[in-house]
Amino acid sequence: MTLSPQRLGLAMILAAALGDTALAQSSDSPLAECTAIENDRERLECYDRAAGRPPTAKPDQEAPSTEHAADGKRPTTPRGEYFPSLAWQPAEASMIDAAWGFAPHSKPYIVDVYHPNYLLIARWSSHVNNQPFTPVFQAAGTTPQNLDNTEAKFQLSFKMRLWASEDRQWGLWAAYTQQNQWQVYNSSISRPFRETNYMPEVFVSYRVDGADQKGLTWQGFTWRLLNVGFNHQSNGRSDPLSRSWNRVFAELDVKRDALALFAKVWYRIKESADKDDNPDITNYYGYSQFNALYRLGDHSFTGMVRGYLGTGGRGAYQLGWMSPRFLGPLRAYVQLFSGYGESMIDYNWRQTTIGAGFALNDGL
Repeated sequence: MTLSPQRLGLAMILAAALGDTALAQSSDSPLAECTAIENDRERLECYDRAAGRPPTAKPDQEAPSTEHAADGKRPTTPRGEYFPSLAWQPAEASMIDAAWGFAPHSKPYIVDVYHPNYLLIARWSSHVNNQPFTPVFQAAGTTPQNLDNTEAKFQLSFKMRLWASEDRQWGLWAAYTQQNQWQVYNSSISRPFRETNYMPEVFVSYRVDGADQKGLTWQGFTWRLLNVGFNHQSNGRSDPLSRSWNRVFAELDVKRDALALFAKVWYRIKESADKDDNPDITNYYGYSQFNALYRLGDHSFTGMVRGYLGTGGRGAYQLGWMSPRFLGPLRAYVQLFSGYGESMIDYNWRQTTIGAGFALNDGL
């Protein structure tokens, strides 16, 4: 029997299809290898490769994994991996766990915000401290200049985890905080930075766990964090404006719902009398500091009390409010301070200040 060209072409197509089916069923075929893969996602990728189809998304463009959604946190994002405290967290998530990367699946090396980062565009003082600068003007042979009551103030503060145990219960951290007071509105003295304080730190963190791995609880408060370390704080100036001290410290953090409390105690490392720029600094800063943070919806309210009761009330307190985010991560910020030691140059100077501006984070 003679086949027409059309029938011959149809037969060749049918033979090729049957051959492909047989090849797919062969144990050596790529499709057979794909069929043996149990993971749905990997099996689909295998079929795509066998068909010559390009992947629909690169690994760094894929939707976040949901495998950790059960812990109450949004799936990991690049910002959440390296700046966990700036990533979105639902109300029921632990503020302390998020800020310190305690989740076992978190990155071992983290760079994150630490103390509040903010810019007060205008900060007004009730009692400006001109005294430390008078000798400087006199030494320069010029008339002492008065400082403005209103200036700008900003703070930068970051921490970095250098090492972490496999379960993230232990961590080694380095941190840096810088605070500046800027006479930006004082054109008569060329708008100088009145004071800059530098504070590098190194410390060990420990995630406090109870038998249930959720922390130690008392009266509804859960003790979650213990930090022990060393810090140095100075204004980086020479005499007569030099101020500095070194401390070892311990800090514990507890939380209850949307309220977090921080208690910090320290011991000043003594210096020789000829090198000590401020031998009476503990009479004003004391040996301890207590902070509180309360989140009401997307608003944050902060408080600080510091001082030594044996010095006749030479302490200080600070109150703050931060709005919800309104421009990217930025939040409106209002800060009220009253007492001694808003900066190191003012450690023995009492004043009340109030300022307003923007903030990036509330301390957690």
